[in-house]
Amino acid sequence: MSTKILIVDDSTTDRLIISTMLADYQTLTACDGLEAMELIAKNPDIDLVILDLNMPRMNGFEVLEALQKDPEYRKLRTIILTNYDEIDNEVKGLELGAVDYIRKPLNLQSLLIRINIHIKLKRIQKMIEQDNERLDAMVLKKTREVAATRDITIQALVGLLEVRNVESSKHTIRTQLIMKILCDHLSEKPKYQDILSENYVKELVTTTPLHDIGKVGIPDNILLKPGRLTEDEFTIMKKHVDYGVNALQNEIYCDEDVPSFIKTAMEIVGAHHEKYDGSGYPRGLAGAEIPLPGRLMAIIDVYDALTSKRVYKPAYDYDYSINLIRSESGKHFDPEIVMGFLEIQEKVIEISRKFIQDTDNSEVWS
Repeated sequence: MSTKILIVDDSTTDRLIISTMLADYQTLTACDGLEAMELIAKNPDIDLVILDLNMPRMNGFEVLEALQKDPEYRKLRTIILTNYDEIDNEVKGLELGAVDYIRKPLNLQSLLIRINIHIKLKRIQKMIEQDNERLDAMVLKKTREVAATRDITIQALVGLLEVRNVESSKHTIRTQLIMKILCDHLSEKPKYQDILSENYVKELVTTTPLHDIGKVGIPDNILLKPGRLTEDEFTIMKKHVDYGVNALQNEIYCDEDVPSFIKTAMEIVGAHHEKYDGSGYPRGLAGAEIPLPGRLMAIIDVYDALTSKRVYKPAYDYDYSINLIRSESGKHFDPEIVMGFLEIQEKVIEISRKFIQDTDNSEVWS
């Protein structure tokens, strides 16, 4: 494909001289800026513009400004024509996006050398853009593959919970929706604006169903026990946290390339039974030592357990459950997260009512 060059000059003589000099190239000519912009719009394959600055109707500076304002034309390489006494114009033209300047009277050898340099640069730029497009496509494909793997892994693990009646599908929906609205609300607060990004919130919501994955390792006689657990039984029950973390740990093949959703899931699983005052399990973490995903999941899991029928208790009403959450601020729960939770309590209750648990289906120990 031949190189196409647009020559813009109000001097018929100069246009003719330059066109003759560039006989080996395909050239277009314009007598002013307005005609030049029309030709540029009609010929998106123009490789280079040679632009005089002093023209009627629309001068060269105005053309440069118009090109810079339009993303479609911003990459168009432009060489400005100046006189020997127009150094200020040369500087201004370069500041407005010109890639080079040529002084009149024109020198054929200098003109051709500069044009050849910029044509080569244009080709290199095109090659780089094509390489970037290929890389972007590869990254997008890989991202989709990772997302698909993540979703399949999570669905498979959650499926195990549902098969064993460890968790109901409505519990999964409720906790995910509450996680979403709580994170969205907190993300509007200065402290969390830079932490709870859109992608991170999506990751938190996606991995929420895994919080009790370790319960698949707890015997049914404990999970489904209708009465209070003995001390020994509760000790066994608490092991579900370690079971869950270990199950996710097995998904990690290389410490240097751990999928971020696995890290997030491990923080949810490993820390959602920790308490803000340090009295929780399994590690007795306190305050900010508890990863944010664990602090979020703690309040969501307890609220949903309170408002749902379990094998060992009836479902408590929403007001009682909300008040209990409030009373545990600074003890069981992070006070700032409690405050955010209380600010959206009506939305939380609406989710609980919309996806209410079937009356004949009692969930297991929380």
